[in-house]
Amino acid sequence: MSIDKIQPGDNLTQSKDLVTDNIEKLKQLFPEIVTEGKIDFKVLQDVLGEDIEEEDEYYRFTWAGKAQARREAHKPSTGTLRPVREESVDWDTTENLYIEGDNLEVLKLLQKSYAGKVKMIYIDPPYNTGKDFVYKDNYKDNLKNYQEQTGQIDSDGNKLSTNSDSDGRYHSNWLNMMYPRLRLARNLLKDDGVIFMSIDDNEAHNLKKIADEIFGETNFESDIAWRRRHNQPNDKTKMVAKVSECILVYAKNTKYLKEKKTYYGLPLSENRISDYTNSDNDPKGGWSSNPWKAAVGRGGSSYEIITKSGKVYTETWYGSKETFEEHIKNNRVHWTNDGDGYPRIKIYLDEAKLSGQAGINFFTHEKFGSNQEGSSELQDLMKEDGLFDNPKPTKLLKSLIKLATAKDGDIVLDFFSGSAGVGDSIYQLNEDENTKRKFILVQLPERTDEKSKAYKSGYKTITEIGKERIRRAAKKIAEENSEKAKDLGFKVFKLDSSNIKGWDGNPEDLEANLWDAVTNIKEDRTEEDVLYEILLKYGLDLTLPIEEKTIEGNTVFNVGLGALFICLGDNLNSKVAEGIGKWKEELNPEVCRVIFKDTGFTDVEKTNSVQTLKRFGITEIKSI
Repeated sequence: MSIDKIQPGDNLTQSKDLVTDNIEKLKQLFPEIVTEGKIDFKVLQDVLGEDIEEEDEYYRFTWAGKAQARREAHKPSTGTLRPVREESVDWDTTENLYIEGDNLEVLKLLQKSYAGKVKMIYIDPPYNTGKDFVYKDNYKDNLKNYQEQTGQIDSDGNKLSTNSDSDGRYHSNWLNMMYPRLRLARNLLKDDGVIFMSIDDNEAHNLKKIADEIFGETNFESDIAWRRRHNQPNDKTKMVAKVSECILVYAKNTKYLKEKKTYYGLPLSENRISDYTNSDNDPKGGWSSNPWKAAVGRGGSSYEIITKSGKVYTETWYGSKETFEEHIKNNRVHWTNDGDGYPRIKIYLDEAKLSGQAGINFFTHEKFGSNQEGSSELQDLMKEDGLFDNPKPTKLLKSLIKLATAKDGDIVLDFFSGSAGVGDSIYQLNEDENTKRKFILVQLPERTDEKSKAYKSGYKTITEIGKERIRRAAKKIAEENSEKAKDLGFKVFKLDSSNIKGWDGNPEDLEANLWDAVTNIKEDRTEEDVLYEILLKYGLDLTLPIEEKTIEGNTVFNVGLGALFICLGDNLNSKVAEGIGKWKEELNPEVCRVIFKDTGFTDVEKTNSVQTLKRFGITEIKSI
């Protein structure tokens, strides 16, 4: 037994390989299509039979660059996320994340750690008006492209700030930007997860088409019209003035969402509350009622019900006879027509307030806020106006979050996070409802215009605005209602190339780095940088508890209560290994892995350390 060195190209040096993963799933579903380890496409066609489209003409949506955009969604990333403690709040305890970087690369890096864990996604992407920034991906090297774009110029010095409507591929550019990101985002959703996408009529039709393809037409939930302006514009250049935009809603799996019933209601309106009366002085308070007799074609159970007056009804009812008798016992049955008519089931106001009422597909500015309200909120919090154009009001964002999440631990992701309104909204909701929802915000550090108020106020990038907003939002809650304050922190991470020279997909001098005998960790990187890269590449949560201990002069990190030990020091020996083994015995984890820096050992000490760890039952030992 020896230490297994993680080599360049290994699965642990990059984000999840989605193509390989999907091929393995295909092999499990149809084992007969595998021949000598490869897919026999002709056999797959035979298996699928009539479900294969073979006509030259059929319904589909395509554009220039679609095939390349699809491939890009499946290409692994060799990058990493570097921790930035000094810009974070409550680093050691928070479970919220703020990630600065190109969201395409970030979404790839999150695939291992957060696949199937996100309850809700909200995005407010560029609307492609010809004036807003559109990410121009370079599929050959997205990390290098990201580093160029954060300076807003390309390698030839050309500005990259807008997608002009005079461009011959104006819509294609936008679709190529959105398609791989939505593909990757879907993977992160739980099976009962939901995505909300704000958009206006510049690209709403195209977004609907690619969302139908990625999420499936059957998982389309709604197209919500939100009136974003509270005043009536008098724009004589247009026949119809624009006062609304839409929010497209998709479930990852509508059937599963409905079965689990993990969608929730909005607060009852005053009109709805007035429907609850108490005509029979029920001690449980005001109530409304729902019919028990099933509508035609709605199914149910057929049996006999006898009214208070003795009248007999034999009908199809919504529930079983046992359920109805339970309602009788609990005084939940209201007999219509003075006790001689069909029964209805009481719904009490207190219960209705807890469950809320279903959302509708038209959001008014009075109830859900407006762009003006969103701007005023940001101005009040930041004590300056004009820092960010058209931030969404927290009334709107909180309503969407309430529709899709309710439990402690529900994660909300926004990978076009802008001024970080989603983070602000989650802080507020957690305070209002005594919950502990969590957020992951991702934003490109797009530079602010030097002539803008934001730049003149010291905010050189949009990410600086977003981070400061959630700092202030958290501070406001802590000062005004400290006893209700939950998790008001966030960890900041920044996208960068790998910390490990041999893992880097685009090092400046590949040959020199691969043969570097001193250390393969880049000089400007810290042990904590490497620690979090290992967490990402192993698929571990970036907010897992991490303890540190000094053993024989070397820092040892304990991740997830003994699930993983990492030591990246020099002059390692078997005493370090013994210290790790004893720590493992104290914690008694179900699974334990250890990672060392490969150049930290002599060959003799490496062998001795392996034998020492083996005595403590640790057999998965790797080096970098």
